[in-house]
Amino acid sequence: MGHVKVLASDQFEGRAPGTRGEDLTVAYIIEQFAQAGLQPGNPDGTYTQNVPLVGITAEPGAALVFRKGAAALRLAFKDDVVAWTKRVRPRVQVDASDVVFVGYGIEAPEFQWDDYKGAALSGKTLVMLINDPPIRSTDDPAGLDATLFGGRAMTYYGRWTYKYEMGAAKNAAAVLIVHETGPAGYPFSVVQGKVTEQFDLAAPDDNMRRPAIEGWITLERARELFALAGQDFDALKARAATRAFAPVDLGVRASMTIDSRIRRIVSRNVVGLLPGSDPALRHEYVVFTAHWDHYGIGPEVDGDRIYNGALDNATGVAGMIEMARQFAARRPAPKRSLLFLSVTAEEQGLLGSEYYAENPLYPLNKTLAVINMDSLNIHGRTKDFTVVGLGASDLDDYARDAAAAQGRTVRPDARPEQGGYFRSDHFPFAKRGVPAINAGGGEDFVGRPDGWGQRISAEYIARHYHKPSDEVRPEWDLAGALEDLQVYYAIAERAARTARWPEWKAGSEFKARRDAMLGR
Repeated sequence: MGHVKVLASDQFEGRAPGTRGEDLTVAYIIEQFAQAGLQPGNPDGTYTQNVPLVGITAEPGAALVFRKGAAALRLAFKDDVVAWTKRVRPRVQVDASDVVFVGYGIEAPEFQWDDYKGAALSGKTLVMLINDPPIRSTDDPAGLDATLFGGRAMTYYGRWTYKYEMGAAKNAAAVLIVHETGPAGYPFSVVQGKVTEQFDLAAPDDNMRRPAIEGWITLERARELFALAGQDFDALKARAATRAFAPVDLGVRASMTIDSRIRRIVSRNVVGLLPGSDPALRHEYVVFTAHWDHYGIGPEVDGDRIYNGALDNATGVAGMIEMARQFAARRPAPKRSLLFLSVTAEEQGLLGSEYYAENPLYPLNKTLAVINMDSLNIHGRTKDFTVVGLGASDLDDYARDAAAAQGRTVRPDARPEQGGYFRSDHFPFAKRGVPAINAGGGEDFVGRPDGWGQRISAEYIARHYHKPSDEVRPEWDLAGALEDLQVYYAIAERAARTARWPEWKAGSEFKARRDAMLGR
């Protein structure tokens, strides 16, 4: 709790990359790593890995205008549309671009699914739905077909990052995602947090491969857009949930100009190393990840402009520091080396972890496992332990055994449709083939009535997630966080000594990458 109170204090200004808050945060974590007994994790002798970023801040007031003949629909910036550019240019413009509805915007050959059907989309504005198409089961019409797009569970095809990647692949001028709270997993107010400075990894082409404009529009304005086009939104949405769907030219043109302020910064991942005690194994690694960043100082909400990020993710960093202290005090040290990686710019799209995974300080083919800590349990002890994407790898079995030793049961994510597995810092490692686990907390709280855990989770998402009100509160109870940290400890300890490396389960989309990496 002491670490959380420091990291989430107003003094740290919300821990945004490229600010005084970053400097204070990085200095604090380095100090704590050193005191805990970790060595500098960068082979250059420092505790940091530089991460080159480009910060782009859209000037407020840009409007998105749809026109059909003499009729026009104007969407106000922030209220109706949240848009930005990742191109490193002071001005980008979409001028009278044809608007095409492309359904869910998915190409998935393994599911015989193609929303594009070879349409010529270069230079056009693509409107897409969020999440995966909900395919009804033929056996149970009330349920979803588990053989397509994970059933209830979101696949990567449903993530907003995938939608923009497909826009780039189609050479689109703009990509606009229709926001719906249920399929997105969060309210539009969370999207509105992106009107502040947006970061991306510095790229040699200044991100000119990306669409000029990326963004979200509200469901209400999307309905008005489709009405302007003479189309029924609900009817087209239903058609989009079929393989037969083909792009629909709405007969509408979109125009928008975004002026931006640009700055280039070097942010930092913080890296601490505990060398393994076995000379034959110390060049193999188990990695802990936890992002240190949050949203800094942003738009005022209820008189507060500092987005403190107490739960998200001062708790995870605090847990990492204490995990390092426990392992460093162990005699002998674990056989394999442990790497403690506190990354930057998670809130900007997993940028710090993506940079490390692309530029690893230690080879990924020598990295056995990644254990991610993002937002610890602050509500007390639970009888269960949640593993997001349960059944993906042997690490899930490690978690099950460790939780059972506490008298707890392992359960899958209660809201797999929100795509939690793709939303934190283990994912850049997983998609490159390294077994990675994202877990913690539960739904069945000790001494609480049924459904209490789901209610408080929903309340946090609605009221505090990515808002200034994510602050330390008197009612916090970290007893559950302690038990979760004991599970993480057991997973790492086992991975650091086992003769058989943890592997992806058969059928995992990441198994082939791991097999190729290890020359199988």
